Amino acid sequence: MNEPLFDWLKDRSAGVLLHPTALPGSQGIGTMDENAVAFLDFLASAGFKFWQICPLGPTGYGDSPYQCFSAFAGNPYLIDVAALVRAGLLTAEDIRPLQTLSADRVDFGQLYQLKWPVLFKAYGAFVASQRKLQPYGDFAVFRRTHAAWLPDYARFSALKEHFKGRPWWEWPVEVRTAAGSRKSSAPVALDARSEAFEFIQYLFFGQWAQLRARAATLGISIIGDTPIFAALDSADVWAHPQYFQLDPKTSRPIAVAGCPPDYFSADGQLWGNPLYDWPAHAADGYAWWLARLRANFTLFDVVRIDHFRGFEAYWSIPAGSATAKPGHWVPGPGLDFFRAVRTALPGAKLIAEDLGTLTPEVVALREATGLPGMAVLQFAFGGGADNFYLPHHQRANCVVYPGTHDNDTTTGWYTTADEKTRDHVRRYLRVSGQDISGDFLRTAYASVCALAIIPLQDLLGLGSPARFNSPGKPEGNWSWRFRSEQLATLRARSGPYLRELAALYRR
Repeated sequence: MNEPLFDWLKDRSAGVLLHPTALPGSQGIGTMDENAVAFLDFLASAGFKFWQICPLGPTGYGDSPYQCFSAFAGNPYLIDVAALVRAGLLTAEDIRPLQTLSADRVDFGQLYQLKWPVLFKAYGAFVASQRKLQPYGDFAVFRRTHAAWLPDYARFSALKEHFKGRPWWEWPVEVRTAAGSRKSSAPVALDARSEAFEFIQYLFFGQWAQLRARAATLGISIIGDTPIFAALDSADVWAHPQYFQLDPKTSRPIAVAGCPPDYFSADGQLWGNPLYDWPAHAADGYAWWLARLRANFTLFDVVRIDHFRGFEAYWSIPAGSATAKPGHWVPGPGLDFFRAVRTALPGAKLIAEDLGTLTPEVVALREATGLPGMAVLQFAFGGGADNFYLPHHQRANCVVYPGTHDNDTTTGWYTTADEKTRDHVRRYLRVSGQDISGDFLRTAYASVCALAIIPLQDLLGLGSPARFNSPGKPEGNWSWRFRSEQLATLRARSGPYLRELAALYRR
């Protein structure tokens, strides 16, 4: 039997799932500020070794971190503008409008209106200082380091702003691709605006590097997340159309991504992402994908690859379909892709998001790669003893969760579950169900899975209003935030208990 390609998850440990946008603070959204540092301090004090987040890319319509304008860039909303006041790039008055935003929910519409002018003003101060105000290292060095993707992303962003947010396929034909835009006679002002977008990325990467360094000093590793697909309206598709299944005449997708009917949706999920032209990727050794993963590992210690089963076969939905039902399975690149990753990044620590339809072929691919998969406790109950998410079927090379960012909170899930499911939970775990979040926490810690990841909402024992995302629901997602006093209370009341659990179950 051949050795698996990857074999990194050896030690038992635990972590917390929390996207940075949910951090507390006074800027309308979680940022890379002292509240992020306080969260890291909590993780270390409670015996956690991992912080898992959702994708960090710049979000667009719908606010989903899984539909980003770039697979390489960072989300400017996460920039701590108070740090820019301390650096001399802004004044306290400049950031005051952001401090009027809600501390409990992210209002992405208001954030869009208020934060971008502040970030552009910081760039203006940088230019006015003759580029002397450089709080995160040399800007020119940053541009050279990220030259493979940064100019295209910045140009795309400047053009998108110039054309009032319209998608790239509605732009004039001469700028409808990155290659064409480099030859066009676009306004000179776009060059300055492009540099502004580059500078904003410099701010993001500088602040993230400081936060990650703080995590490292505390023994906290960061698990990032890579969506398998790129958004159609993204710098990635605009700059590299040759890698996607697009109609050469219209530049529109021939077919789009999604998944068939499942636990989350009777109609399936119609994501709308363009599908990859995998033979084109294979022809140059998966160069774009390898560059993407290298970029991920400059930000994260571990990368979860979303929708792993799409590498074995993906659900191809004819463009224009109203739902995902008309789709069909098409073979993906399979083990050949992961061999290329192993050769280029031999030390890569990857997690396979293998939820959903698990055919024998998908399981075989996961086993051949050696990547740890996922087990979700909320999926375990209500059926028979053969459910492979039940603890007695779990494996060591796996990551166990009470629920993920796509699930209801455990309290909310249990409250709305049918009595058959609740009875199964109570009988299987031998609990009353009065503290279901605590019951699932303890079950995850006791699991044979080497890594247990607990959503912060479950540590706080919160109900459905704290749910982060509801798949298939187009609006109202990704906006939940917690308050700093909740974390302080959790640390005081549950910190010793969490440390005890970590010691009891060798995590």
